[in-house]
Amino acid sequence: MKKGGALTVFLFLLLLGPLEARGGEWRVSPIRLELGRDAKSGVITVYNEAEEPLQVQMKAYTWTQDGEGKDKYSETGDLLFFPRIMVFGKKEDRILRVGIKMPAAKNEKSYRLFIEEIPGPRKTDGVNISIAIRFGVPVFVKPTKEEIRGEIGKLAMTKGVLSIPVRNAGNAHFVIRSIVVAGENVKGEKVFSRDIGGWYLLEGASRVHTTEVPKEVCEGLARITAIVSAEPFSLAGELSPDKTMCEP
Repeated sequence: MKKGGALTVFLFLLLLGPLEARGGEWRVSPIRLELGRDAKSGVITVYNEAEEPLQVQMKAYTWTQDGEGKDKYSETGDLLFFPRIMVFGKKEDRILRVGIKMPAAKNEKSYRLFIEEIPGPRKTDGVNISIAIRFGVPVFVKPTKEEIRGEIGKLAMTKGVLSIPVRNAGNAHFVIRSIVVAGENVKGEKVFSRDIGGWYLLEGASRVHTTEVPKEVCEGLARITAIVSAEPFSLAGELSPDKTMCEP
């Protein structure tokens, strides 16, 4: 809403990446911490790359996933972190120290430490804009004995929509990088393929990934395969569809 020449925009980003996360003119590195018996604390570096001052605040949340694999958060005091507010000059970086109160347990514990910019007005083409960028850094407290194991359930298709259930059967998280779906006709020719993006799957959680099979090829399919590429393993599933699975 524009009022009195000022425009306020709040932009919230939750980013996943291997090394660092970037938004606006500041970034954090790394964007994932793994703590446990041998590493009870770690550090995150926040870099202000702008010519203007920067101020950020931090909050910690327990991270769980529901029966559909959707992320859920609740504020927690399990993580120790300092400072809780950072003030930067231009082109300045600072260290955020993170630790755990609770010892490692049988199952991994998952948290997100949110680093959120406290917005100040910035002028763009004569208009004041306030932008708040937030990064949710995953923090994992590794179990006493780690077992990373995934399972792929039975593939199914209804009304042309393929369902691929994946379950975390271990005691620690893994990351699904991609799910490649391919369909072949009776001659063994590949007639369609699709790559579905993934996300974290926390210990004990399950998620059903879905994709629509093109109507023009669905009834002619003899075989559908799904390859789940995760860290640090792959899973494979297969379905021999019939025409009734394609009917609306």
